Amino acid sequence: MTKQFEFNWRIPVPEPLQTGDYFDCWDEECGAFEPNCLVKVDEYGFFIYWKSEGREGQVLECSQVNDIRLGMVLKITDPKILAELQEKSEYSIDQRTVTICSGLDLVNITYTPMVGRDPETAKTWFEGLRKITLNTKANNVCPMTQLKKHITRTFASGKTEKMIMTCLKDLGLPSGKFDEIEPSAFTFDKFYELYHKICPRSDIEELFKEISSDKSYVTIQHLIDFFNERQRDPRLNEILFPFYNRSRILQIIQVYEQNSEYVEKEWLSMDGFCRYLMSDENAPVFLDRLDIYMDMDQPLPHYFINSSHNTYLTGRQFGGRSSVEMYRQVLLAGCRCVELDCWDGRNEDQEPIITHGKAMCTDILFKDAIQAIKETAFVTSEYPVILSFENHCSKFQQYKMAKYCEDILGDLLLKRPIEGHQLEPGIPLPSPNQLKRKILIKNKRLKPEVEKRQLELFQKGISEVSTEDNELGDDPSILPANVDGEEGPLNDADNESSSSSSDSGQLDDEAAAAAVAAVSSLPGSNLDPTGANVDTEAHPELVIGKTDAIIIDADAEVKKTSIKISNKKMEDMLKEDVPEGSLTADEEMMLYSSYHYTGATTNIHPYLSAMINYAQPVKFQGFDVAEERNIQYHMSSFNENTGLGYLKTQAIEFVNYNKRQNSRIYPKGGRVDSSNFLPQIFWNAGCQMVALNFQTPDLAMQLNQGKFEYNSNCGYLLKPDFMRRPDRTFDPFSESPVDGVIAAYCSVQVISGQFLSDKKIGTYVEVDMYGLPTDTIRREFRTRVVPNNGLNPVYNEEPFVFRKVVLPELAVLRVAVYEDTSKLIGQRILPLDGLQAGYRHISLRTESNFPLSLPTLFCRIILKTYVKQEFREFVDALSAPIQALSMAEKREKQMKDMGIDEKDISDVPVIRKHHEKASNGQISQSQQLPANSSGGAKKDDRKVEDIKFEVVTRDKLCQEKLFLKLLRKQQKDVELMKKRHQKERGLMQRAHCTVVDKLVATHDKEKTATEKSVEKKLKKNRDSSTDLKSQSEGAVLNLVTDHKAKVKELVCDQTREWSDLVVRQVTEEHELMKEHVRQQNELLVKLIEEAHQLQLTELEARQERENKELKTAQAKHSMDSSKAVQNDKTIKNKAERDRRIRELKENNMKKFIDERKRYAVRHSRQAESLKKSHSEQMEKLMKDNEKAMEMAEMAHEEAKLATKPETVV
Repeated sequence: MTKQFEFNWRIPVPEPLQTGDYFDCWDEECGAFEPNCLVKVDEYGFFIYWKSEGREGQVLECSQVNDIRLGMVLKITDPKILAELQEKSEYSIDQRTVTICSGLDLVNITYTPMVGRDPETAKTWFEGLRKITLNTKANNVCPMTQLKKHITRTFASGKTEKMIMTCLKDLGLPSGKFDEIEPSAFTFDKFYELYHKICPRSDIEELFKEISSDKSYVTIQHLIDFFNERQRDPRLNEILFPFYNRSRILQIIQVYEQNSEYVEKEWLSMDGFCRYLMSDENAPVFLDRLDIYMDMDQPLPHYFINSSHNTYLTGRQFGGRSSVEMYRQVLLAGCRCVELDCWDGRNEDQEPIITHGKAMCTDILFKDAIQAIKETAFVTSEYPVILSFENHCSKFQQYKMAKYCEDILGDLLLKRPIEGHQLEPGIPLPSPNQLKRKILIKNKRLKPEVEKRQLELFQKGISEVSTEDNELGDDPSILPANVDGEEGPLNDADNESSSSSSDSGQLDDEAAAAAVAAVSSLPGSNLDPTGANVDTEAHPELVIGKTDAIIIDADAEVKKTSIKISNKKMEDMLKEDVPEGSLTADEEMMLYSSYHYTGATTNIHPYLSAMINYAQPVKFQGFDVAEERNIQYHMSSFNENTGLGYLKTQAIEFVNYNKRQNSRIYPKGGRVDSSNFLPQIFWNAGCQMVALNFQTPDLAMQLNQGKFEYNSNCGYLLKPDFMRRPDRTFDPFSESPVDGVIAAYCSVQVISGQFLSDKKIGTYVEVDMYGLPTDTIRREFRTRVVPNNGLNPVYNEEPFVFRKVVLPELAVLRVAVYEDTSKLIGQRILPLDGLQAGYRHISLRTESNFPLSLPTLFCRIILKTYVKQEFREFVDALSAPIQALSMAEKREKQMKDMGIDEKDISDVPVIRKHHEKASNGQISQSQQLPANSSGGAKKDDRKVEDIKFEVVTRDKLCQEKLFLKLLRKQQKDVELMKKRHQKERGLMQRAHCTVVDKLVATHDKEKTATEKSVEKKLKKNRDSSTDLKSQSEGAVLNLVTDHKAKVKELVCDQTREWSDLVVRQVTEEHELMKEHVRQQNELLVKLIEEAHQLQLTELEARQERENKELKTAQAKHSMDSSKAVQNDKTIKNKAERDRRIRELKENNMKKFIDERKRYAVRHSRQAESLKKSHSEQMEKLMKDNEKAMEMAEMAHEEAKLATKPETVV
């Protein structure tokens, strides 16, 4: 590690265990009794070994010890041995016996009873052994520590043995076939030398030569470069995980270099380098992950929970054997959710039993299982255990179950909700920390009011409710459907609804009350509790009728055959001492076909119901219903087929459901061989309890045990952040990186193996990855077979590259070694988020995940952030800017030396050749990014954004032909009006002149007549001429005055008439002008709308052309990139080529969609911008039109003001 980390894997061995004590040992396998054995434990806690006088010693590796128990687990039947043991002490044998349970799987357990002298000794050894044997960290020690465990180990016979003898002779140790080596002479250093002679590390030697440039030592600077460049994950935080520096390298030299002269010179030799590579500091995973490193204060649904299915079975689901021991082994292995299928016992004592009902499996007592659970529930982990009841019992035996849970489990049983986490909608479940050392029961629960009423009746002594089986309880018209049951073999299709629990998790109030009343009203209420009930009987084949045999017809219409199976044979099969497979193949097939699953009961005893709290099973009615109700203590179970169906149709909803509530997935009924489904697909959806058959050590169990080994094997793993937060959306089938999660690049190069087998066999290695579907790569990467070398094969394969790991937090790496016959030698599951980069030794495990001591693989692991090929040079330049700049500066200096001035060098973009291709088969950036594609995105953006249209103004519209035509027409109308007005004025002028002329003529005529008359009178009357003259003058004067008055009156009339004419004509001219302006405005609006429509049409045409060009470029790019991958000779694996093409298509599709979205956004923005411009232009035009109309009004007002009364005289 970059920082020094002290891996405290050792648990101090108590002094009494190191000193040893005498025990009488019993060998279960051979039945041998070995008295007075000196039993000891080595100082490291690796082995328990014992030896009696005159016999060879025996050794038991502590990593293979599953459990330590007080008391005699096995019953010794030999009376002589029993008598001998009893005579040695006054205490009973059970009181002073410690039993060691060991094995390499969870089913085949070997019991080694050791009888001590007194109970105190037995208790001391029990406590001491249990403490040192349950040490998960010791299973992860480095190869160097593993060598310490095998100082005394011998190897296989034949040539290998001869080689060992030769090596011992070279070391100066006794090497004869019958020679003995003193332990004091055979030190660890001698054994380490022997190790390198037997298993030469030429692989490390070659690496050392590469680093040291063929020298015998490596300097500090070379080591700094090596550790920072090859041994460090570049993704690590530089503050939390600083780079290696001089002081850190000196620490490594001082710890691992054995040559004092080299230490003084600050050198590291080949031996020191090898010791470092085999040390705890060079572990393949971060060793702090073996402690509790996760936040354990989150609600329970935020964790993956290690879960078991049909825990009691040791083998097959049909005709299998049940064992209490399985509960112990499963809980000790870290499981936190176990299953108990509860049925009515058929014996007279009416004890509830656990079995796979109606599947010909043997029985165990319910109370024995509860006792085993109590003893082992919190040995490995203190975090809560969930007991998943599949309850088929009558109410009478349900009460017994509840009492056993209460009496045996005591304070461990959580019977009431804890403070702050009441059973109310919206209230989150408590955290694992809050539920430490608590056992929860998962079972159907009554409605609170029904439960309360029935519990009160029960407590008052109305036994009918509590002790009698309610015959109406299974009536579908009264009670809901079956709950939380699991379909049996070959009945998946018929029991699809039984994959989940009842619809509300609580019995109907009225139905429950009716059931209680019906039972209470039965005459005498003396139902026979020993009577067979089809729904509660686990083995109806033994109670159906009174005949001596059962006839099972299979496909009678076709085969017309039947098989008889005697009751005696049935009963024999149910005994635990009868091995599986005692039925013939035909009998087994007939039983399969006759099997019919019966769901769990809904008739729950109130005493048991009151113990249920945070794990209440309900029938699943849909994700929307669950979200609406938001009852977080409700949970549902799904078989694998149903779960896959929901994942197929509603994956995101399934993930969201698992953020609030627990879900349990279990194997389909067709897995009669107890095989397992791959749990990864359901972990990807956030399912908490993915229940597996722990008795089957297949790939699925290896993944499960390997995953849950971390976080101190406590059985709880915190889900990633995006699978817990309600504001995040996660698709478990996503093929693109999740928001906030950086995709990873992982490369594994298998270099060599060490001590893979003691046989001369061929071996090969497979490297797989499991995670999201897009991250899962199986059976593609395997090395060549190295023949006839199981000791130290050298593979030196090309790296196996996992180029793009979308979700590293959920991904695990599996490394497995096989014989050339495909038999598994060892495997290891490594979580990718805890993996360390560099040259690492990977210690292997058995198929049951037990550690193998010496077998290791030496690999080089490269981890970094996933970067697309087209961006790698850019990222490399960012990660090493000095190096990138130095190359450019070097070239600049070379040009300067040639006489080229620095000012003459322009800054230009980097453009690759069109035919240039990347090393991994992807085309170059310039080829990947066509003109209208991503490569020209910025330029294209600028080009598209710069699309401009001519601004449509009023002046430009006035130059339009239609507008000019309208102006000409309006001009003609004006001229016609003016002519008409002129004509009207002329006519009025002539009429006025005529009237005036007449008036003047009349006046002149009258005046002349008057004057003539006066002259005549003067001539006649000369005497009175003066008077006449004055009279005549007065008459003329009167005539003239009267004429003037008439003229004045006429002028007034004519002036008024002329003014009216002028006003009327001005008004007509104004109205015509207004009409003309209105017509002009309407035409301008029409013209501008047409112009705008033309611009929009032109824009759409341009955009359509751009889209076509983009699609053409994208299609060409897709074809070119696919051809590039197809023609890439560096890809040798067809599956890898297909994956590259698939990933390329996916990336192209995403990129193409993004480009089209970007174009659509641009086009939308352009259209909006153009419409906005049009709106502004229209608004301006409307304002100009209003101004034109206002100007016409103003002209009219001016004309009206300028008009004066006038006449033509």
